[in-house]
Amino acid sequence: MYFCILLAVLSPHHCHRIMGVIARQSIKGAIANYIGIAIGFFTTFFVLTDCLSQEEIGLTRVMVDIAMLFSSLAQLGSNASIIRFFPYFRTRSDDSHHGIFAWALLLPFVGMLLITFVFIIFRQPIQAVYAQRAPLLAHYFHLLVPLTFFALYQTVFETCSSVLLRITVPKLVREVGVRLFNLAAYLLYGHGVISLDVFIWLFCGSYGLAMVLNFCYLLSLGHLSFHIDRTFLDRAKVNEILRYTFFMTMTALAANIPLFNTLFLGAQKGLALTGVYTIALYIANVVEVPYRSLGAISRPMVASAVKDSDWAEVSRLSRQVSVHQFLVSIFLLLFIWINLDVLYAFIPRGDDYAGGMLVVLIMGMAKVLNSSLAVTTDILSYSRHFSLLLPFMLLLTLAALLGNSFFIPRWGINGSAAATLTAYLVYYGCMLPFISSRLGVRIFSRNHLKVIMILVVLVLMHLFWTLLPSPQSLLWTLALAVAQTSLLLAVALTLLYRAHISADVNRLIDRFLLRPLHLKKTL
Repeated sequence: MYFCILLAVLSPHHCHRIMGVIARQSIKGAIANYIGIAIGFFTTFFVLTDCLSQEEIGLTRVMVDIAMLFSSLAQLGSNASIIRFFPYFRTRSDDSHHGIFAWALLLPFVGMLLITFVFIIFRQPIQAVYAQRAPLLAHYFHLLVPLTFFALYQTVFETCSSVLLRITVPKLVREVGVRLFNLAAYLLYGHGVISLDVFIWLFCGSYGLAMVLNFCYLLSLGHLSFHIDRTFLDRAKVNEILRYTFFMTMTALAANIPLFNTLFLGAQKGLALTGVYTIALYIANVVEVPYRSLGAISRPMVASAVKDSDWAEVSRLSRQVSVHQFLVSIFLLLFIWINLDVLYAFIPRGDDYAGGMLVVLIMGMAKVLNSSLAVTTDILSYSRHFSLLLPFMLLLTLAALLGNSFFIPRWGINGSAAATLTAYLVYYGCMLPFISSRLGVRIFSRNHLKVIMILVVLVLMHLFWTLLPSPQSLLWTLALAVAQTSLLLAVALTLLYRAHISADVNRLIDRFLLRPLHLKKTL
């Protein structure tokens, strides 16, 4: 239903015109994404917590986050450049596309050589940081280089496929294939079939397998040419590409702010607490899932309006995007929070991970904030002031680093979540006034206030519900959780309908709820 809201709210006429390859690939990609979410949910909450210890969960998380962070730096901005400049390189007469894919493979390789050099030079200092609190990470440090290489080229091959409008297979590989392979590895290790060493090799190998599958698929498309056309580019275009690539390289750190948390936690508090944090983060990430669909639909529309300097349309779109994302994400967080006790009760060894409950709330708030206001970053990046995004990204990075250094020693995993929330508050606290004064774009509207008022009503109802006597039986607890969720959902939909926050949302409620139940006259 959320996807329907997005299509209706943003541009109904535009969405009816989406046809052909793009529409088919988008739908198939979305299906792959949600299949992956289902597999990830089952794996995380019912297999991972049963088969791996807290320390082992923390180890896998930190290894992947280090690989993702360094692979984003090793890209040297090439992935963003491919997306932006592919229309300039595209050829109709042959499949060489003036050698853009050769550059796409070469630049990350240069970046990977630099990252490998960094790993070699700073191996001992990095191992020393983790040796006391996270000895397992120091033991498997040698696997970080191949894991980074796998993550790097998995992303590169995905990007090359996406500019050719072929996203379904790479999506299936990332969202379904890797998760199924890792699920098998978890089960084999959890049942004592393989040792920890073999498990870690298989875990890292899953990303290598994904890289190989994506490469084979890209080859099958017939567009991959290793010939570099040196005569195609003039000096002005080369300088433009280099400037943009350098800019995107500099902003890569800020784009990976959430990765800092696990790196700091592993070094300062150990892998066991990092494992607790990881499970909590998986839960909080649900709040951000709708934004992935929203961004895919809204960004092209925002970019088009910015290109035409239609700032009134930019303001209209950004307000609609913001209020609908705020509405969905804040209510998702509320319903997760009121049922969190029940969720942890059903997780194997849930008591060991229940210490992450506050992390779910704080990180959930951070994701609500980021999801609701991320459109401001899109607006600035598409405008002629895009270079000013760099100081904002550096501010976000600095706030995250300082926040982790300050809060984690004092509050542990809760401090790590607080650091992310604080960083986003600082970032958007500066971004919002800037785009309002420089571009005349205002995000907030009275509808945001209406959503907050409805939220207050629901929170008060929840607080009253907690005062009622609750039996100790797990079955009764589950039944009461379902009853409370159903009641609050009914009240929320009623208040949303009466508040007229969105005519499109009201039409969807009419169509899918009120008319089938013959309730429209009562509201």
